[in-house]
Amino acid sequence: MNKTQFLQTKYYFSGFVTLTIWSLLIWQYLHDGVPSHHLLQRADLPSISNWWGGVLLPVLSWVSFTRIQKRILKAPLAKNSLLIKQTFISFIFSFMYGALLSLTFLNGYSDVSSALFSGILFFAIFFRIYREEFIIGFILSMSFTFGAVLPTIFGAIIALASTVVYFSIQFIWSRLKMITTRKQIN
Repeated sequence: MNKTQFLQTKYYFSGFVTLTIWSLLIWQYLHDGVPSHHLLQRADLPSISNWWGGVLLPVLSWVSFTRIQKRILKAPLAKNSLLIKQTFISFIFSFMYGALLSLTFLNGYSDVSSALFSGILFFAIFFRIYREEFIIGFILSMSFTFGAVLPTIFGAIIALASTVVYFSIQFIWSRLKMITTRKQIN
């Protein structure tokens, strides 16, 4: 995929996200009104309107796709198609994971949704969850339930925590390999 194709795909993706969120906001406005969500589900904390998603999600989509594009175009040409497939699969899995987390929360399975949310750090041991495709998939899927701002905050926290987990485990693993290699040489 070349730069022109990426740009065209970025326009389509961001346009689709923009159209989807604004359609949802207009539908909400015409029916029950656009909801607001309190931080941490506490009424004493400020509420954030879903209207912010009309601006936040298109910008996040554009920025995420731009960063993904830079990472893929920087790689050798032979690896581009593999990286594109991996990025797409990562996006789909994170989207489904966020949707599952939202559904369990909506249906009152708070224990399951808590376990799913904590389970993200388990996946961070093996996968680079901090990458854009994971975070944007998670944010987009949860935006229908929680608005755009709260999933973005949680996505930022997840990105930071998963970065620490992934690189800590990688550091420990490399040290263990170095120690076992020294023992085998001696």
